[in-house]
Amino acid sequence: MSKKILITGGTGYIGSHTAVELIQKNYEVFLVDNFSNSHSSVLQGIKRITQIEPHFTKLELTDKQAVAEYFADHHDLDAVIHFAALKAVGESVEKPLLYYQNNLISLLHLLENMIEYQIPYLVFSSSCTVYGEPDKLPIKETAPIKPALSPYGNTKQISEEIIVDLTKAEDNFSAILLRYFNPIGAHPSGLIGELPIGIPNNLVPYITQTAAGIRDVLRIFGDDYDTPDGTCIRDYIHVVDLAKAHIAALERLINAENESNCEVFNIGTGRGHSVLEIVHTFEKVNHIKLNYIIDDRREGDVEKVWADNTKAQKILQWKPQFTIEDALRDAWQWEKNYRGIKT
Repeated sequence: MSKKILITGGTGYIGSHTAVELIQKNYEVFLVDNFSNSHSSVLQGIKRITQIEPHFTKLELTDKQAVAEYFADHHDLDAVIHFAALKAVGESVEKPLLYYQNNLISLLHLLENMIEYQIPYLVFSSSCTVYGEPDKLPIKETAPIKPALSPYGNTKQISEEIIVDLTKAEDNFSAILLRYFNPIGAHPSGLIGELPIGIPNNLVPYITQTAAGIRDVLRIFGDDYDTPDGTCIRDYIHVVDLAKAHIAALERLINAENESNCEVFNIGTGRGHSVLEIVHTFEKVNHIKLNYIIDDRREGDVEKVWADNTKAQKILQWKPQFTIEDALRDAWQWEKNYRGIKT
């Protein structure tokens, strides 16, 4: 019998790519999403890649009754991978209550039902934002958790604390927290990718939409940081590599290889790239000139951050396979496919 895995936020960017990797490893995949920042068309993309249609239910995780009814019908799940959350740093600064309400209430509803129905394993989508502005680079998992620079980052910190407390209280419940850095790229097939609703908050979809003529200009937030070219530095990881890290974490839990009830792993490439580096690399690999301007700094942005991924490589037996060039080529291929752009 194949294991039954629930993915919350399953039609989202990372959720959809993780669904593909799970299906290709013969897991039975159940997706829930409320389409707040995704499209139902993603389900067709997953089916075209895998030749299998995942089970899908439209679900609002902040609706306690709806979540209870879903789990009553799906109480034989083996594990949950929890992606569903609002994730825009800037928006969270402007609308903090929205972020606390959505990200924390949905997690609590999920965990309550996992405990009630004895679903023992959780892989949680955390973030490098929990580290705040780091003292040392690259960041290890043992780095101190500093006060968050945004309500979004704080929801990830609080979520981690909730999960850790639950794993201490419940002997038969285990979790792995994946703190990931900046996912970019798209499935190499070009059939699924990053498809935000409205104006993108992340750099690469803003780049691809500018290249496609949907956005007039790419705004770069600040060029006066203490970095070689003045722009922020991030650890950009191909979304397929990130998806595969979730499979590695899930299998560690299912195979009972975890050393404690709650483990933490950084998922990044171990290298930092500046915003301008990403822009120029995109231009180079795709033979396109981007129209960009330098704008003011954006509140909540960390100056520079990249991962020490040694622990994930050693314990999860995972390491990134794709380059930045691959990711930016795949991102543009996806954008072109989706928009019907012929080149």
